[in-house]
Amino acid sequence: MGKVLDIQQAIDVAQKINSEKKVIVLAGGCFDVLHIGHIKFLEKARQKGDYLFILLESDESVKKLKGNKRPINSQDDRAQILSALKFVDFVILLNGIKISKDYDDLVEKIHPDIIAVTQNDNAIFHKQRQAKKINAKVISVMERLEDKSTTRLAKLISQNF
Repeated sequence: MGKVLDIQQAIDVAQKINSEKKVIVLAGGCFDVLHIGHIKFLEKARQKGDYLFILLESDESVKKLKGNKRPINSQDDRAQILSALKFVDFVILLNGIKISKDYDDLVEKIHPDIIAVTQNDNAIFHKQRQAKKINAKVISVMERLEDKSTTRLAKLISQNF
């Protein structure tokens, strides 16, 4: 089994890790065009525990969140890029996850010790609620780098090339 997992594989791996009393850190996002903000966030998140699991949004979800011209990279490509990072242990493909309850159920089954966020995370209240249900901590690992975003990069590229 590699680093890129479907939902059931991720649950199985997480249950094994939890039985070993290792610390699981969970982070999520689109990670459409990987940039230095992503790298710093994931590296700092990994430092908080023994294993870093990434919840990777589906192409359909990215399109809904970011607009019709997104994603730039397919979920499979994004997963392969993330899995190449030494500080990322597992990438979970969020296919079929459409509503908050689906996310809640998955987080409950993975049962992370820590949910990593950036300051001013748009979904902070949702993540705090999830963490409370499973007695996990929500930890802000860094400030959000407003000048380092995929949306900003895409605009710069389209304007200049």
